[in-house]
Amino acid sequence: MPAWRYGAVDRSGRPIQGSLEAPDEATVLRQLRRDGALPLSISPSRSGLAGSLGGVLSGSIGGTRGLTRQDVTDLTRELATMLAAGQDLDRALRFLVETTTRRRVGRLLNDVRDEIRDGSSLAVALGRRPDSFSRLYVGLVRAGEAGGSLPATLDRMADLMEQERRLATTVQSALIYPALLTVGAIGAVTLLLTQVLPQFVPLFEQNGAALPASTQFLINAGDAVSRYGLAGLASALTLGLLVRALLREQAIRLGFDRLKLRLPVIGGLAKEVMAARFARTLGTLLQNRVSLIPALAIVREVVGNAAGTRAIDDATASATGGAGLSGSLGASGLFPVRLVHLLRLGEETAQLGPMALRAATIHEEKVRVLTQRLTALLVPAITIIMGALIAGIVSSLLLAMLSLNDLAQ
Repeated sequence: MPAWRYGAVDRSGRPIQGSLEAPDEATVLRQLRRDGALPLSISPSRSGLAGSLGGVLSGSIGGTRGLTRQDVTDLTRELATMLAAGQDLDRALRFLVETTTRRRVGRLLNDVRDEIRDGSSLAVALGRRPDSFSRLYVGLVRAGEAGGSLPATLDRMADLMEQERRLATTVQSALIYPALLTVGAIGAVTLLLTQVLPQFVPLFEQNGAALPASTQFLINAGDAVSRYGLAGLASALTLGLLVRALLREQAIRLGFDRLKLRLPVIGGLAKEVMAARFARTLGTLLQNRVSLIPALAIVREVVGNAAGTRAIDDATASATGGAGLSGSLGASGLFPVRLVHLLRLGEETAQLGPMALRAATIHEEKVRVLTQRLTALLVPAITIIMGALIAGIVSSLLLAMLSLNDLAQ
């Protein structure tokens, strides 16, 4: 009897892995569900020489990069549309293979279609490609197949990914202009200090004038930038890599993420982003009939903040004990009060999934508003600082020229 390796989430929300001997994948799926676990991945188990050789071959030959999030979003939406129109899965995948303009997407979908025609389920075929499809994605597809609601599940997945993309794009697009303005300001000041101001130094030295303190300071600063600028840049890059490595330590990352949530302006924005991700993912999972505890085990992986993950773990333990979800999240102080109130209302009315999605919409709009306000503050602030620095350099230079004029008279 063949062996199957599986990954799942148990009743308490802990991820589990193991293997079972069963005649087929459907038997493994029924066994896991009978035990109260949420299956995330099921694949044939290989051991010994065959497994080692398979691992080598998959690493050397099949080690291509996965699909982009945009590719996955597009194919999910198109597949949901085809299935909702009454097409069977094989015909829908064939249509996507024939109409896609991206070779990588076409090859992947063609391989998935071949595996399905050989008897595999869609979830198992996608689960064999973790570089393209996340555990959340595969788990929802598996739940949709088991419940006979795959078109609706894929449609909700496409909505989830599109909302995540809009959320990320809102923040990134708003910060592009301030970032370019900052780079321009640093470049302009550096050019004045290292190229323009040194042109006047010989003139000052030939006349033996006593330079004003501000002018001398700028000359010294320009000389330091010219001599040690590249070394300072390299040191900054090295420090950044060191900080990045330190943040991989769980305790350091937890403290850093907790501090980030408490910052005056950025902290509020980070809380809103975390709340939007949490609510959108939780609501989508609950709408797809995933029970609360396994859903929280998946949600903790997408919030992107170690302190938030710790708060979700505490809330999972509270919900497992029957104390509810909203109370523990509110006690952590890391999630917005509005989210806590809406989740409490959802628990009281047995509408936790819809209320979570409504909360996600509210917090996504809040992210958009806060990002616009942050941009509105950053752009004038950077412009004023850049203008003040350039005006100070020019004023110091003019002051030195005036002192030369007084000396000549």
